[in-house]
Amino acid sequence: MNDSALAEAVRGGREEAVRALLASGADPDTLTQDGLPVLCAAVGAYDLDVARALIESGADPDLALPDGTTPLVRAVEAGSPAMVQAVLGRDPGLRLPASVRESLLGRARRWHERGAEAELRRRTGASGPVRAEIVEDEYDDVPQLSLAGHTVRAGHLAILTGLEWTFRILTPVDELVARAVSAGDPDDVTWTAATSVLGERRSRQTWSAVTAYRHDPDPLHRRFVVDVLRRYVFWQGSWRTSYDKEAAELLATWVDEGEDDPEVLAAVLDVLSDTEHGDQEGVGLGQVDHPAAVVRARVPALLLDGRAAASPAARHALLALAQDEDSTVRAQAGWWLAVAHDGGTEVSAALVALLRDPDPQVRAFVAEHVAPCPDRSPAVTDALADLVHEGELNARLNAVHGLLLRDDPRTGEAIESLGPLTVPRVGAHDHRVSAIWTWRRRRDHPDS
Repeated sequence: MNDSALAEAVRGGREEAVRALLASGADPDTLTQDGLPVLCAAVGAYDLDVARALIESGADPDLALPDGTTPLVRAVEAGSPAMVQAVLGRDPGLRLPASVRESLLGRARRWHERGAEAELRRRTGASGPVRAEIVEDEYDDVPQLSLAGHTVRAGHLAILTGLEWTFRILTPVDELVARAVSAGDPDDVTWTAATSVLGERRSRQTWSAVTAYRHDPDPLHRRFVVDVLRRYVFWQGSWRTSYDKEAAELLATWVDEGEDDPEVLAAVLDVLSDTEHGDQEGVGLGQVDHPAAVVRARVPALLLDGRAAASPAARHALLALAQDEDSTVRAQAGWWLAVAHDGGTEVSAALVALLRDPDPQVRAFVAEHVAPCPDRSPAVTDALADLVHEGELNARLNAVHGLLLRDDPRTGEAIESLGPLTVPRVGAHDHRVSAIWTWRRRRDHPDS
């Protein structure tokens, strides 16, 4: 009974039910009516959550299927890098024989070289129009093609890149860079796969080969270097393989020597703000008047330089950026003004102005950061109260949260104006909603 219920739950994409049935003893290799294990159904539906639940409960990714493939082979051919990672299982480099590893690499390589559309047509025998769209493969973009009732994602080059590293094949750095930029998009799965692999390869040879592209005339190559450095900064590994200091110095030098592409420069500043470089403020002050808004928007995060309070120069710059012509720049300045609020009336006035900004996205964003800030002035509180009746729920939640934290007498009425706070209207773990529930409980049960 559990097994048939499991097949139905997998088919319906009901992860919680799948996990509950597996916990109660359902076989993770249960076969569906077509004679295939339920894992194949999850793979075919690109249902990552269900596939992970099955694998975690012991589903066999190497189970031999009637057509000679396995669920893992089907995941590779389906073209979703995220699904392949979900289905790989434990210790694939040790578990899988060399012949199987080569076969998986070969399949991914052939799908890429032949082209996903051509291979889809060959396999379906259909000649009609292909429906193409860009979908999200967990976190990254990937083309998805549909024809004659069959669907495939064109992430095979990313799959090949990931499998090579999983099987400890050291693909040349130049080849990985070429793969990444061939996508032409930093949000593409192939770009992400290449940055991920190079971010984990911590040898000096890899570092030198990657950073050499900093001087490439193509801005896309330079942007790729930034994204690899981002991996080095965020995933430092052990002290033996940490390049945090080197990355920070390289990024600061990069800014100092000049970068003429605004998007690349913005990315450099973004990563630099997450390092421990000793003069982030100086770097930021040097870009306050940059003509590109995308660059100016990265400046506020640099100006505090790890401090809780802004220096006079940084404070002056933040106040100026809070009046920038670009809405994103104003929003970022408001965020950091709230974080580093020094109690000054100028800062309070700037935050009030941003809470009443013509752009509703600025108002909502700044309200999120003003809510917990220490400013309890009537002007800021009243500006938050004015946002309670905004059109967007997120802005209203931020405003109500701000009133609640200030114990403002308008809090109760503001909370009621939100209406039912139920999923999916609000997130299951929204901290603002949790604060509202706590406030209500204390109001209704003051002695508990």
